Amino acid sequence: MKNTNNAYNLYVQKMRKIADVRHSISVLNWDKEVNLPTKGSQARSRQVATLAGIAHEMSIDKELGGLLDTLYKGNHLDERQRRNIELSHEDYQKSTKYSTNFVIRLSETTSEAYHAWLKARQENDFAFFKEPLSALVDIKKEEAQLLGYKNHPYDALMDIFEPGANTADTDILFKDVREQLVDFVRRIREKPQVDDGFMRKFYPKDQQWKLGVDMLKKMGYDFEAGRQDISEHPFTTNFASSDVRVTTRIDENDFGNMLWSCIHEGGHALYEQGLPEEQYGLPLGNFLSLGIHESQSRLWENNVGRSLPYWKANYQQLQSIFPDNLNAVSLMDFYKAMNRVNPSFIRTESDELHYHFHILIRYEIEKGLIEGSLQSDDLRDIWNEKYKEYLNIDVPDDKRGILQDIHWSHGSFGYFPTYSMGSFYAAQLHKQAQKDIPDLIRQTEQGNHTDLLAWLRENIHQYGRFYTADELCKRITGEKLNFRYFMEYAEEKYSGIYGL
Repeated sequence: MKNTNNAYNLYVQKMRKIADVRHSISVLNWDKEVNLPTKGSQARSRQVATLAGIAHEMSIDKELGGLLDTLYKGNHLDERQRRNIELSHEDYQKSTKYSTNFVIRLSETTSEAYHAWLKARQENDFAFFKEPLSALVDIKKEEAQLLGYKNHPYDALMDIFEPGANTADTDILFKDVREQLVDFVRRIREKPQVDDGFMRKFYPKDQQWKLGVDMLKKMGYDFEAGRQDISEHPFTTNFASSDVRVTTRIDENDFGNMLWSCIHEGGHALYEQGLPEEQYGLPLGNFLSLGIHESQSRLWENNVGRSLPYWKANYQQLQSIFPDNLNAVSLMDFYKAMNRVNPSFIRTESDELHYHFHILIRYEIEKGLIEGSLQSDDLRDIWNEKYKEYLNIDVPDDKRGILQDIHWSHGSFGYFPTYSMGSFYAAQLHKQAQKDIPDLIRQTEQGNHTDLLAWLRENIHQYGRFYTADELCKRITGEKLNFRYFMEYAEEKYSGIYGL
């Protein structure tokens, strides 16, 4: 028993050293987005690459591997220690599948694709990105073979971001999107459109900033364990559960930019602040999956933040801050405006219903590329055809079409589906929270989110990676992810807004 304890303590020390290096990279990346002077970008890239190399070498160290093997075969660990070892052993096995040569080739191919994407964006021409993208697809196919899979090569890439996810289950989800949500949105389009013009009046930056900070505090975000800053693209990053930072973007002529990024990133941050600090550097101190992470941000942004009960508690304050813009706007008109359903070219600017059409399109394309049924040469036409089919819009150019996302230039194939999974999880989890907290809606109307946050802490945050996403969802709601909950949420909410 004593030897086992010593071995486990040594394992913890090694894992925390790796985490320290990786979180140092996160600090540098956070600084890059928030503070870095233009001339510092080249040196910063080198610094990050150096630390990433060190972290990778530490994570595939043979001594660590031997230690994990010893602990994995032992039987003197408690439940949480055992789960940490199981997950770390699995992570180690995956890491060692990557040869140094492959890691270098992947890095070089990704770097070339990223710079080609920037050039293509600048020229508004997919042709500059076509060949580098094809090379990146080839090496991601190779990565899928390295990692291994049972049924479809795309499963291996999805598993990186959403452990256990596969195309069979994801196909069912998006089949439901095609058969149910597409038709529902068509019915909405036939109704008179709601007015949201007042959302694009002039809203001073300083007043927006103060409002955003107040909204984060009301959600339960701990500013003694985090901070908010401005960045070009809002994001959340953590260096420990005691240091979780968010950024927002403020457009003085588009109030929704700040409003939704603050609540959305606040949801991500609450998850990170709720992870057990004593498990720092270990699997049980890390978030479960990107789908579950996105469920936390979407639950706060859409199920709470875009709800009528939420604004019953907050709209009077909003009117007092921006009286010239909102005093003549009723609560109901504001509620309808924030939930306006209208197709857009850009995924990140989409409403919460059309958003899943954007993800569906990317999923179908990525799956086709990895299985070989689609080729990079044809992607512009395929992209534009799918946008016409699902959103009934004609893509005007490549910058607002196939070049809009950075993900492919980073090689992040398999990432996009987690965005939709997050929204679907959010609807299912929020429905269960209403059952477990009978007066949740009344609490929301009073601006009280204490019980909701406690419910999320108890049911999700405290476990880290202990359960798989499927296991956690079943444990909380009694069944695995089911699109029905999102569809019921959407029908109830938007039927009222559009008079269906």
